[in-house]
Amino acid sequence: MFTDANNHINSGHTPSSATAIHSNAYNLDKAIRRAQEQLLSLQSPEGYWVFELEADCTIPSEYIMMMHYIGEVDEPLQAKIANYLRSRQSEDGSYPLFTGGLGDISCSVKVYYALKMAGDSIDAPHMTRLRNYILSQGGAAKANVFTRIALATFKQLPWRGVPYIPVEIMLFPKWFPFHLDKVSYWSRTVMVPLFILCTLKATAKNPGNVDILELFVTHPDKERHYFPERTLLNKIFLALDNLGRLTRPLIPNKMHKRAIEKATDWFVERLNGEDGLGAIFPAMVNSYEAMLLLGFPKDHEHVVTARKAIDKLLVVNEHDAYCQPCLSPVWDTALAALALQEVDKESNGQSLTRAYDWLKSKQLSDEPGDWRISRPDLQGGGWAFQFANPHYPDVDDTAVVAFAMADSNLSDLDASIHQATRWIAGMQSKNGGYGAFDVDNTRYYLNEIPFADHGALLDPPTSDVSARCAMLMARVAKDHDEYLPALERTIAYLRSEQEADGSWYGRWGTNYVYGTWSVLLGLEQTNLPKTDPMFTKAAAWLKSVQRPDGGWGEDNYSYDDSSYSGKYRFSTAFQTAWAVIGLMAAGFAHSPEVKAGIDFLLRHQQADGVWNDKCFTAPGFPKVFYLKYHGYDKFFPLWALARYRNELNKK
Repeated sequence: MFTDANNHINSGHTPSSATAIHSNAYNLDKAIRRAQEQLLSLQSPEGYWVFELEADCTIPSEYIMMMHYIGEVDEPLQAKIANYLRSRQSEDGSYPLFTGGLGDISCSVKVYYALKMAGDSIDAPHMTRLRNYILSQGGAAKANVFTRIALATFKQLPWRGVPYIPVEIMLFPKWFPFHLDKVSYWSRTVMVPLFILCTLKATAKNPGNVDILELFVTHPDKERHYFPERTLLNKIFLALDNLGRLTRPLIPNKMHKRAIEKATDWFVERLNGEDGLGAIFPAMVNSYEAMLLLGFPKDHEHVVTARKAIDKLLVVNEHDAYCQPCLSPVWDTALAALALQEVDKESNGQSLTRAYDWLKSKQLSDEPGDWRISRPDLQGGGWAFQFANPHYPDVDDTAVVAFAMADSNLSDLDASIHQATRWIAGMQSKNGGYGAFDVDNTRYYLNEIPFADHGALLDPPTSDVSARCAMLMARVAKDHDEYLPALERTIAYLRSEQEADGSWYGRWGTNYVYGTWSVLLGLEQTNLPKTDPMFTKAAAWLKSVQRPDGGWGEDNYSYDDSSYSGKYRFSTAFQTAWAVIGLMAAGFAHSPEVKAGIDFLLRHQQADGVWNDKCFTAPGFPKVFYLKYHGYDKFFPLWALARYRNELNKK
């Protein structure tokens, strides 16, 4: 039996129907008001919202390693990061990629090295457990490519243990099987400075001369299995890798210098001020270290600014600290605005106006961007995910921001809405879907190159991004039919992507619950009847995976094994909100499943008006890198509660 927000247990007295309805409505309104007030209090004076964005322990470890690479260690900060790392260790000694996940050897190796750099004794119990886990997995030689590159710069393994990625790649013609334009934005920004670091065999200063040879089963100089052969295509790429190493001495010095200059010019153009290259931590660190390796003085404007961009990602608390992978103000602001609009557009008008004034100031137009390579004649109009990242507007963010604007009923937003919608329509891939940053970024053979053992080199169309593009185009197409052809192609793409059980895969949020919510919310804006199988099958699936407590929860394991689809050890507020909103979008607002989901949210709201979901909420890259959006349990449950109240109030 599901209880009300105050968690009272029925002791035998059954209130009248009218009293129960009044009580439930009171609890619902009270919960909405408390969550609304808390969310409003978190808005910045400039108008945006930005919440912490937490990843696994890889990035905090890399921050410590960066300090030792350049030989300048902030001891108090290092101590706080080490505290954070120790607190995240699993019982078996390992470090997972998300809370409750299996240990990951690559993350574990970096944490071990960082803690040893911070002064932890290898005989300390937590270090012994961590080392035993790493050795049980085959040792540090089994870590991924990015970890092995880091170890090579610290002379912990030979350079033959990392892929051959010469800077001369910058000179490849566009028709060549591998070219920068053929991989994702995040791959480009990470790889270009990395070409320089690897080609010039960067060497860390390592002032403490810290080594981790105890993490290798076979001495790294004698190891012969750094590159396991996976597929026939992978074997071919490994053969080409070996050929490249053999022919390295034949590359003319003039060509080498030209490649260095081209790579340097490429990333310097995109340094992006204090928001950093690509506005993502790995690219920022690579560019910072590459500039120092190339001889840029430490007080050079680019070097100083690059370091400021990195340090802006730090979250420093009283006793611990960690480094975020990036910042998410545009995404957070758009979703917070949608939640507040569902609550009350009029009473929240002042807050929303400030939010949209800030968002309008961040809309991109004529700025240079890598997306223009495939769409040179398309006018800009997108938004980046971060405070600033003009070369890389985000299709997903753009669709959400423009839809929120269209939904707000505020004036002076039409120009921004249509500029964004035209850009969205123009960024459609051939199959009718949408990637996050690029068009037709689908050369899947590139995931077989030795460098791509993470399997995240590309940015193909996905259902969740495509659904939000459909949501925007359908909303705007009600008055402007120029977007209808693109919308129809997107709907066809979404229909083709629906799983047999009725769900959709979620690329940018965990996982099938997120994908299904995304598509249902998008389809709701179209003219499709609610009797369409896309609606009915999806709703049936959501109902089928509801947990006994009335909530929903899905584990990141579902990215590795689809049998975990819609399943988790416990329910979460944000995933329950997704499911409830999805069911209401499909026409099931008055179903018992929605009522049970709302009761779950009411029971688990905290005294401060928000919820407290401790689990990770989204993949950066499925199976490889996961994120916790600290804002998800603040605006999604509020959105769900307000939508439910509004549905009940409809006549």
